[in-house]
Amino acid sequence: MKGLKIIRKERNLNQLKVAMDLNISREALSHYENGKREPSLDMLNKLSKYFNVSIDYLINGEEFRKR
Repeated sequence: MKGLKIIRKERNLNQLKVAMDLNISREALSHYENGKREPSLDMLNKLSKYFNVSIDYLINGEEFRKR
């Protein structure tokens, strides 16, 4: 989840704000950002919509590119 922490910081949002907006605990968001827990597909979709980025970006920290 490289991109999750990057996009949150770029948008000047703290973990508590994002967690409250998504109705999850701050600890859960922290675990997602630090790779201690993997979000469900539903949560990935919610995070993607919340930040208006692709799921690929959330996971890899960059948009998908054809090779």
